[in-house]
Amino acid sequence: MDETQAVPSVPLPPPTAAANSGLSDSAAGAIAYLTFIPAVLFLILDPYKNRPFVRFNAFQCLGLYVVAICFSFILIIPILGWIVGILGDLTLFVFWIMCIIKAANGQLYKVPVVGKYVEQLAASK
Repeated sequence: MDETQAVPSVPLPPPTAAANSGLSDSAAGAIAYLTFIPAVLFLILDPYKNRPFVRFNAFQCLGLYVVAICFSFILIIPILGWIVGILGDLTLFVFWIMCIIKAANGQLYKVPVVGKYVEQLAASK
């Protein structure tokens, strides 16, 4: 099995320091959560798209955006939808902050439901 077919096993390796190739993995992982634009760029740009820690955090950021869009649709429903949507958005905000802090410290943090799917996406190339 060559390197292109190998799928990294769980857990992902710890972030590595940058060796004259841009940001460190922990910095890039934290920046990926700022908006969806850095997350998409880190999945496209050459030195970052091959780093498992950065890929995981970029995909997890995009997963959080998908969940946020789902909560915005729930907000259309009167009363019960408002309650669920607002509580969901607050929970999502807390997870977002936790992800930024953990990524900046070089720790891998998986959001409970989204993290399982994101890990599979990040492992595939």
